[in-house]
Amino acid sequence: MTVQESIEASLRAALPLAHLDILNESHKHAGPGTETHFKVTAVSSDFEGLGPVKRHQRLYQLLEQQLRDGVHALALHTYTPEEWARKNGVVPRSPDCAGGQH
Repeated sequence: MTVQESIEASLRAALPLAHLDILNESHKHAGPGTETHFKVTAVSSDFEGLGPVKRHQRLYQLLEQQLRDGVHALALHTYTPEEWARKNGVVPRSPDCAGGQH
């Protein structure tokens, strides 16, 4: 199982997801890792009533093993179904890598 598949499996097992997109952005960053940087867009009713920090903490908790095993960076975009509808399914573009080693 790839790291990306592992992230997906962990999130799908723990959250009711209306939408999930996991993008491996490792190729945009310096260093040898091929599965170290991911952009995760998760839409779940479980995020109702939670602010961004609590939502992110929840995903970090669910992905604890992947982070220990070498995932270096997660760009998290978390929305309720209503927020996702207002955004028309558009997430922010990831910034370009500033370089350096991770």
